[in-house]
Amino acid sequence: MKTVSEKVLAAFGTVLGVPDDVPTATLVYNDFPGWDSVAHMALVAALEEQFDCMLEMDDILNMSDFDKTVEIMARYG
Repeated sequence: MKTVSEKVLAAFGTVLGVPDDVPTATLVYNDFPGWDSVAHMALVAALEEQFDCMLEMDDILNMSDFDKTVEIMARYG
């Protein structure tokens, strides 16, 4: 069974092409190459599919980096 962090990293990999060994501290919205507003919505869709949920708007807006995304997704399972 994958951890929340592993599931989130898999979604980042699918949407942004992030390799598994990337330092997750570099995954910051509008700072990491390719993670713009369009990619953010694709990431949200991938996370909703991965976690079988519908994210709240506040959660979508608060996904500012990898660690915050993991924290948010932990509430969804």
